[in-house]
Amino acid sequence: MIETRPILSGVRVLDFGRYVAGPYCATLLGYLGAEVIRIEKIGGSEDRYIAPICEGGEGGVFFQTACNKRSLTLDPGSAAGREIMQRLLRTADIVVANLPPSGLTALGLDWPSLSALRPEIILVTQTAFGDQGPRAAQGGFDGVGQALSGAMTITGTPGSPAKAAAPYVDYSTAVLSAFGALAALLERQRTGRGQHVQAALQATALSVFGSHLIEQAVAKPDRVGTGNRVQTSAPSDVFATRDGHVLTHVVGDGLFRRWARLMGDAERWTGDPRFATDDGRGRHSAAILERMRAWCAERDTASALEALAAAGLPAAQVLTPQQALDDAQAAAMAWFKPVADYPGLPRPAPVPDLPLRFSANPAGITRRPPLLGEHTDEVLRELGYDAAAIAELHRQGVT
Repeated sequence: MIETRPILSGVRVLDFGRYVAGPYCATLLGYLGAEVIRIEKIGGSEDRYIAPICEGGEGGVFFQTACNKRSLTLDPGSAAGREIMQRLLRTADIVVANLPPSGLTALGLDWPSLSALRPEIILVTQTAFGDQGPRAAQGGFDGVGQALSGAMTITGTPGSPAKAAAPYVDYSTAVLSAFGALAALLERQRTGRGQHVQAALQATALSVFGSHLIEQAVAKPDRVGTGNRVQTSAPSDVFATRDGHVLTHVVGDGLFRRWARLMGDAERWTGDPRFATDDGRGRHSAAILERMRAWCAERDTASALEALAAAGLPAAQVLTPQQALDDAQAAAMAWFKPVADYPGLPRPAPVPDLPLRFSANPAGITRRPPLLGEHTDEVLRELGYDAAAIAELHRQGVT
C-alpha cells in the first residue's frame, strides 16, 4: 500500500530566518510535510517586501520562501513575548535561524539555551562566515559568498569580475541546511538527542566552486575569466544564431566526436592531436569555437537546436525570464505551482514547487504564503492562551 502521509508529518519547525538561506531551509522542510511557523516582527520583516508583486508590497522572494507556513507576529523583547517564545520552543522539533551569534543569544536561541530548555531540539543556523575566525561576527549576503569563493573572477572577464544573478549561494546554503536538519532528525531517532547544525555562506560558496580551487591549489593554472566559455572543454560556450543564442556543453571524447561529425569534417577535428582530450580542447579552443560560431550563425535557433539534439549533443536556447516561464518542458513537468489566492495579488504567481518527486509520499506546495500575523491567534490558542489573554497581548503590542 502506498503511504500517503507527508514524510515530515508531525514535525514542528520554528522559522526565525530572514531573506533566503534560513527561510528557504524551513520552506523545504514544509514542502516535505513539516508544520512551519514563521515568527516575524509586528510590522513585518524586511524580506517580506523585496521585489513587490502585491498591493500590500509582498514580493517575489517572500512568495518563494514562505509557502506552507503559518505566520506569527511577536515582539520577543517584552516579558510576555519571551514567555510566548518559551512556550513555542517547548513544542518545537527544529528551530531555523540565520542570525549572527549575538542575535541568537539575545533571543535565547543560542544552542546552550535551547538544549537546556529542550534537549531533543534541533537548531539549524546559517551565518555568513561560521562561528570562528576574523569575520565570524560579520554579516553577509549571497554576493559576499560569491566574491570570496573565487568564482566571480572566473565567471567574468579580466578586469571585470561578474556575479551570477541567481543567488545560488543563498539557495544552496538553504538546501544544505535542510539536508543537515534531516540528518539530525535521523540521529535523534537513534539517540533521542538534538544538536546544533551550522551552515555558512562562505563554506557553501567554496564547496560549490571546490573543483576549481582544488585545481588551483595543486596545478596552479592561475585561470582568468573567460565569460561564458568553459575552459576545460570545447565547444562549451554561448553562440549567436540568426535570431537568438544557444548554449552548448560538449565534454568528453564521445560528445566531441559527435560534434565533429555534425560539423561535416570530422577527421579535421578528431585527427588533430591538440584536440585529443578535453584539456587540450579547452586550451586550444579558438579554432573549435570559430567553427561553431560560423555553424550557428547560418541557422536560426530552432534549426540549430534540432540538429544538435539529433546529434545527441547537450544544448539549449538561452531564454529570457518570460520564455523560461513559458517553456513547454517546465509546463509538462509542472515545475511551477500557480499561487492565486493571496489578497492583493493581481495575477497568479508561478512559484517554483519542490524540485523533487517522491513515488510514495506527497510533497510540495499545499498552501499560499501567509498574511502578516495571519495565524497569530490560532498559534496562541494552541499554546494555551484564551481569548482575553490574546486580546491583551494585542493591546500591549506583544503580538
